[in-house]
Amino acid sequence: MKSTRVRRVTLSIALVSALAGVAACSSGSSGGSGKDDKAAQGTTHVSPIAALQSAEKSTDGADSARIESTTSLGTLMSMKSGGSMGWGSGLTGDMTITYTGGSMAEAMRKTGSTSIQARYLSDAYYTKMGETFAKQAGGKHWIKCAYDDLAKLAGGSGAFLKDQMQNNSPNQSVKLLLASGDVKKVGDETVRGEKTTHYAGTVNVSDLAAKSSHLTASQLADMKKQFTQAGITTEDVDIWVNGKDLLVKAVSKGELSSGTMSSTTYYSDYGVKVAAVAPPAGDTTDFKDLLKTQGLTPGSGDTSSGSGTTS
Repeated sequence: MKSTRVRRVTLSIALVSALAGVAACSSGSSGGSGKDDKAAQGTTHVSPIAALQSAEKSTDGADSARIESTTSLGTLMSMKSGGSMGWGSGLTGDMTITYTGGSMAEAMRKTGSTSIQARYLSDAYYTKMGETFAKQAGGKHWIKCAYDDLAKLAGGSGAFLKDQMQNNSPNQSVKLLLASGDVKKVGDETVRGEKTTHYAGTVNVSDLAAKSSHLTASQLADMKKQFTQAGITTEDVDIWVNGKDLLVKAVSKGELSSGTMSSTTYYSDYGVKVAAVAPPAGDTTDFKDLLKTQGLTPGSGDTSSGSGTTS
C-alpha cells in the first residue's frame, strides 16, 4: 500500500539524515582540488605531521562553522547539504539536505519533496518531512531519533554512527590522516579565494573507525563485518588548511559494493552562533513509534536503511 511504502521510505530518509550530519562534519579523496581551486605561489617548510597537529587543535577549538557539502553513495543517493554546525558539546545545528540523485531521490519524491530539514541536538536528531508524510502521521512533520535508539538500530554500524553524532567535528578528517601514517603535502593552493595548503593520504576505514570511536570490542567486530559486506575497505582523504590552521575543504573517496562513495565539504565562518532547539513536541513523532507501525523494533535486524522502495 502507498501509506506503507511512504512510511518505509521515511525510515530510510531519517537514517540517511544522520549520515548526512556526520558526513558534513567529518568529510575526509583523491581526485584533485576542484575547478575553483588554483595552485598558489610560495611554500612554508613545515612537516605534514606538525602542520596537521596544529590544524587538528585549531579546528577543534573553533567550536562551530558554516558547512556546504555534497555526498554520493553509489547508486543509493547523491545529495547536497548546507547549514551551521557546532561541535563544542556534541554535534548540534541545522542543515538543509536535498537529494539530487539515486534511489533515495526517487524515494523522496514519493513523500512529496526532495529536500528536508535536519536538526541535530546532543541526545537526538530530528528530520522534518513533507506534507505527504504529515497526512499519515497525524499531522506531525518532524521525526525524532534518539542516539541510543540509533545504536540499537543497526548493530555495530549503528553504534558507530551514534558515537560519531555525539563526538564528531570537522577535525576528524585531520585525525584520520594523522592516524593513518600515510600523509603527504600536495602543495599550496587557493580554495574559494583563500590561500591553503593541501594534504592527502589513504586510510583503512575499519582501523580508523576503531581509533576514532569509543565502541566495545563486539561492536567494532560487528561494524567491521558490515563494512566488509558493503565493500568499504580504504578511503582516500584530502584536506585543505588555511593560514590560521583551520580546515577549509575536505574531500573523501572510496568504493562500495554499490559503487563509488565520495564527499566534498567546505567550511567557513568559524565561530558562527549555533542555536538549535528541539521542534515542538506536538509536531513530532518518535522514530521508535514509526518502527512499531511496521511491526519492527530497534535491534531486530529488520530495521536497516535501504532504498525505500518497498511496497
